[in-house]
Amino acid sequence: MNNVQPKSFFLTPENEAEARKVIAKYPAGKQASALLPLLDMAQRQHGGWLPSAAIVYVAGFLGVPEVKAFEVASFYTMFNLEPVGKYLIQLCRTTPCWLKGGEDIARTCETRLGIKAGETTPDGLFTIKEVECLGACVNAPVMQINDDYYEDLTPDSVMKILDALARGEKPKVGSQTGRCGSCACGKGEA
Repeated sequence: MNNVQPKSFFLTPENEAEARKVIAKYPAGKQASALLPLLDMAQRQHGGWLPSAAIVYVAGFLGVPEVKAFEVASFYTMFNLEPVGKYLIQLCRTTPCWLKGGEDIARTCETRLGIKAGETTPDGLFTIKEVECLGACVNAPVMQINDDYYEDLTPDSVMKILDALARGEKPKVGSQTGRCGSCACGKGEA
């Protein structure tokens, strides 16, 4: 964990009310099952990363041992244990993306942004992170930026996406070739 940890964390009143609704979905005695959604809520509230104080708070809120909450937070790549940029770029590094040019996509991101995987741009806009399968293998290569998927990528489409985000624009999500869902190439274009 890094050295910019806040000393305390509390859910906002709105998020606390939402957390209670989430917990109510689980049977009596199984409230600990809400650990993942509550950690995610805390991370979103804290600007995209999960400080130690938030993990401790969520554990206490659910009545689970702190070590269990830390185990979960450190296991899943969806949780960021140190600050990330405004745009968290997750690059799929598994075989389907690699076979379809994932290395070129990673190199394009690194070159365009001037950072390597695990780093954040000096302006705090972009962080690159390598992850295992994003689950959109048929539309490889794929990257996820925050909650959005960008599929059927080429180095040119990646540069356009990054440039649009840098300008504060929202690039088109999904297939960058016009593919509809996961239809075979050349079929079902939108």
